[in-house]
Formats: sequence, structure tokens, C-alpha cells
Amino acid sequence: MNWIDFMTKLLAATLAMGTSLTYATLGEVYTEKTGILNLGMEGTMLMGALTGFATAFATGNLLLAIIVSMLVGAFFSLMHAFLCITMRANQVVSGLAITMLGTGLANFLGQRLGPASNTYNLCGMNLESKFNNIAIPALSKIPILGALFDVSLLTYALYLLIPFAWFFMYKTKHGMVVRAVGENPRTAAAMGISVSKIRYIYTVIGGMFAGLGGACLSLSFTPSWNDGMTGGKGWIVIALVIFATWNPGRVVIGTLIFGGITSLQFSLQAAGFKMVIPTQFLAFSPYLITLVVLTAMTIINQKKKGSFASPAALGTSFAIDDK
Repeated sequence: MNWIDFMTKLLAATLAMGTSLTYATLGEVYTEKTGILNLGMEGTMLMGALTGFATAFATGNLLLAIIVSMLVGAFFSLMHAFLCITMRANQVVSGLAITMLGTGLANFLGQRLGPASNTYNLCGMNLESKFNNIAIPALSKIPILGALFDVSLLTYALYLLIPFAWFFMYKTKHGMVVRAVGENPRTAAAMGISVSKIRYIYTVIGGMFAGLGGACLSLSFTPSWNDGMTGGKGWIVIALVIFATWNPGRVVIGTLIFGGITSLQFSLQAAGFKMVIPTQFLAFSPYLITLVVLTAMTIINQKKKGSFASPAALGTSFAIDDK
């Protein structure tokens, strides 16, 4: 394999891995922009992966599978929203509880769908549906960059979603409302904005994207179901929000970096580098580099005196009854 083929395949694997992370990170950015910290992403993504796969497994309908995974993600985030917004519970504790609930429930319900069953036609059902890559003629033949035009429909959708998410947040009146709620909910309420309503809406939307991110794993990246198949990606999403400095337009940078590092370690193992570099090191290297990048971002943030700071009201309850 020459280096052009290697880089093309690496970019393709990076896009496939980054798709799941990008959806979930975009959702978490919007949630945190309203002041709600959702640490339940890991459990929500896992439930999205399970329900998306199970629905496609039973019906062969990919659209229905995506809808179900997003609805499940919305339900789990709605529980978090109720606890944090209505009951004013601790957001960290609530998020951790959602992660434990989602992880345990997904592993329990998915027992018959995992590798132990060693079948794709359980009870006469057949899973032939998955999101295959769609190559754009001519463009997909470009060396290396052609990988950008030979991806699944889920990835193509991000090419439009990312710029739209940025435009909505910073160039529309409603985006300004979202930012106002996360920065100063008291002032927002004084201006007639329903803080609780905005927080509910975007916490649920964030959960829908997390569920979709999980479904990307089980229906596109590795069309299957395995216990704990998210592999900690829900926690990486939390880190990527910080890396993106809560800016939807920067989300893709972090997800491509992490996705690229993760894909690189698989490529290096396949190429035989595990004989030189221990497999264990290659496996944890993406998480190590994520930690290094977050440390660097924190240092940069301190030197620039908070120019990349989180929303001022992130993680805090709003105690005044709003309209």
C-alpha cells in the first residue's frame, strides 16, 4: 500500500469515526450554551446505538431506526432536564445517574443482539440495512481528498449541519437568546425570555443528537451491537465541547483530530506497527492526546483571560420562577 492509499483510507476512517462524535458534540454544545451540563452523554449514546440497531434489526427501515434512536435520546435528556431544571437537582449527579442508567439498561436489553448470539437473523429477522457509502462520481477519485466525497448519508448531512449550527448560534435572534440564557439567565428572564423553556428545548435537542451519534456507530461505523460499544466516546464528547470552546463551527476540528488519532492507531496496528509500538499504547493514545490538548486549551484560555470561557451560568440552577 502506498502512502496515498494509506492517507485516503485514514481520512475515510477518520470521517466515519468523527461523524458519531460530531453529532453528539454539536448537541452538547447547544445544551451547555443554555447553562445545562449533561454528563449523561455516554449512557444516552449507548441507548441510541442499541435502539437504532434493534429497530433496523427488526424492521430493516433505516429512517425509522434513526427516528427511534433520536426519540430515545430525547427521552433520556428529558429526564435530565426535569431533574435539573424543574427539580433543580445537581447537574453533575443527574448526568452521572443518566449515564449509569443508560449503560446498564443498554447492556441488559442488548444481550440477545450482541456477538454471543452470533446471528443476524434472530427470530427470522434479517439486518441487511445499514448506511453504505455514497460515492460522488469524479470527486471521489481525487487522491486523498476524494474520501470526503465517498461517505455515508449521515456524514454528508454534517457538511450542511455544521455551518447551519454556527450561523444559527451567532447570526440569528434565537441564537442570541440561547447564548443569553447561558450567560445571564436572570437578565434573560427580565427581558421576558422563558429560561426554563429554552433550557428544556435545547437539553432535549442535545439528547436527540446524542442518540443519533450512538446510532451512527451501530448503523454505519460498525454495523452491529456490542456491550459498551461507545467505548467512552460520551466522555470524549464532553472534552470536545471544551476543545471547541462552545463554538459549533469548531466542533469538527476536535472530532476530526480525535477521530483521526483513533483511526490511526487501528491503521498502525493493521500495518504491523504493534510489533514496534505496544498495542496497549496505541489503544489509549487517543485519550492521552485528548488530555494533552485539553490541558493546552486551559493554559491558552488562562493567558487570554477567559476569551474561550464556558457560558457563565453553566451548571447553575435558575431559582427565579420565569414566565
